[in-house]
Amino acid sequence: MSLIYHKYLGAPWTGLDLFGTKRETLSRDSPLQAQNGLMGTPVRILGIDPGLRHTGWGLIVSDGPRLSYVAHGVISPDPDLALAERLAVIFNGVSELIGLHSPQFAGVEETLVNAGAQSALKLGQARGAAMTALAVGSVEVAEFAPRRIKQAIVGTGKADKDQIAFMVQRLLPRAGQVKADAADALACAICTAHYRPVVARGVA
Repeated sequence: MSLIYHKYLGAPWTGLDLFGTKRETLSRDSPLQAQNGLMGTPVRILGIDPGLRHTGWGLIVSDGPRLSYVAHGVISPDPDLALAERLAVIFNGVSELIGLHSPQFAGVEETLVNAGAQSALKLGQARGAAMTALAVGSVEVAEFAPRRIKQAIVGTGKADKDQIAFMVQRLLPRAGQVKADAADALACAICTAHYRPVVARGVA
């Protein structure tokens, strides 16, 4: 079963989707309608931290220099499933997020090639499943090296996961305590918002 731990800026709801995804939700933090008229045209940005075991995701609204938290979670395929089925869970999970939240942009973390050949291959397959879902959903995608994301969030490309999670909570206080995979995804979304005016399609 794929679990999405989900904080949602909207009317509270719970349930099981067609892919066996359990949703855990909280009530609205602040009216989204109030954000829409502040600084022009708000855009929804979905950050993805891909992984075959856990694919983190985070959604924010970027309105000029202002960032607002919307939701975050983790897509976790059953490790007992065949590889193709696990990739399908990631694809379907990201597709469902696109249908629920209608992001205009997405940021995806690049694969670290020095993590080992097998690990890099599996991570690349998970990343491909997520990016395919984004492309099918007509979401514009920017790719960022982990070092670029760390620089955008913490100010140094050598930041560790604890430093990233700390800064994500400082920048998006409504997110509360965030699991590592989802924190990385929110960091990727923030990085996308930071570079969005100068980033076209492809790698930043």
